[in-house]
Amino acid sequence: MPVTVFRISEAAELLGVSADTVRRWVDAGRLTASRDEHGHRLIDGLDLAEFVRTEGTDTGASSARNRLRGIVTAVVKDTVMAQVDIQAGPFRIVSLMSREAVDELDLQVGSVAIAVIKSTTVVVERSTPAVANKGRTSS
Repeated sequence: MPVTVFRISEAAELLGVSADTVRRWVDAGRLTASRDEHGHRLIDGLDLAEFVRTEGTDTGASSARNRLRGIVTAVVKDTVMAQVDIQAGPFRIVSLMSREAVDELDLQVGSVAIAVIKSTTVVVERSTPAVANKGRTSS
């Protein structure tokens, strides 16, 4: 089975940090990297996964582990409820919450927010879904 390797910029995108941050981790010996024939640094996928497991983002005193940092792109409030849209990288997160919570957090368009997601149901899809009926014939 081939080993997945990531360039510094790809690892940075996956971890939600800058390429400079990943370079500093490599230079400090916190993350292992090798060089290809062109001198580009490559990080083995298994090493990257282990780094995230052992040194990943501090989650504080919460049981939720899914955190997406982004910019608030919309806030729609009525008298009781509010909808907050966050763009976290390529992901759009929409949250429905009380108007009181939005006011207390002072969530406004253009502010930075972290979507903390904890759910008993998480749907996982492949980035290129397989065709469901491929190879089947109808009777």
